[in-house]
Amino acid sequence: MRTGSIVALVAAAAVVIGVGAYMIDFDVTKEGSLPDVDVSVDGGELPEVDAEVGSVEVGTKTEEVTVPDVDVEVDTKEAEVTLPDIDVTPPDEKNDG
Repeated sequence: MRTGSIVALVAAAAVVIGVGAYMIDFDVTKEGSLPDVDVSVDGGELPEVDAEVGSVEVGTKTEEVTVPDVDVEVDTKEAEVTLPDIDVTPPDEKNDG
C-alpha cells in the first residue's frame, strides 16, 4: 500500500507540473541585453515580460456512486459522495501563428 501511495503522489505531481506549464503564456515584449565588458562594467537590462495566466476554479459536486455494504455479505448500495470539480481556462492564444 505504501508503494501505491508513492506512485499516486508522483503521478499527481506530474499532472500538477504539466497543468502549470500549460497554464502560463509568456510574451517577451522587450529584448534583454548583456552588459558591456569594459574595465568599468555597465549594468545590463532585464527583459520586460508580459505573462498571461489562465484561471482554475475548484469546487465540489455531488454524484451518486455504488459502494459496497460494510456487512459480511457482498451487497451494494448507492450513496452520494462529494467529488472535486475543476474548471481550467488557459490563456488566450492571441499571438500564435
